[in-house]
Amino acid sequence: MSIQDPIANLFSSINNAQSRAKESVVVPFSTKKVALVDILKQEGYLGAYSISEGSKPQLTIQLRYFEDKPVIKQLKRVSKPGLREYSSYKDLPSVNGGLGVAIISTNKGLMTDQQAREAELGGEVICSVF
Repeated sequence: MSIQDPIANLFSSINNAQSRAKESVVVPFSTKKVALVDILKQEGYLGAYSISEGSKPQLTIQLRYFEDKPVIKQLKRVSKPGLREYSSYKDLPSVNGGLGVAIISTNKGLMTDQQAREAELGGEVICSVF
């Protein structure tokens, strides 16, 4: 069975694992997923991650909690395969008044909405995290 939207599958796996208070989640490996997880780690939403070796590499992600509640309150896919959402750097979304983060896919790679504004780069709005 093939996955139609691997990024949405990653977000669903993280949300489901957090609702069950799991320490970590394991998902199939891809370079785009690693870039997304790396940004979420830098922003403090996720813990460490590791990549297993083998014929089908997997990505193991450590989840973060604060006072027994997940750090990520909302992880939402914005641009979907059926409807892509693009934005110029002037119109990039602000998540919860700047408290959250939007991840943008630019021609320079994945970056947060704040980094994209500073670099004056627009692109596809991948997700919003709060």
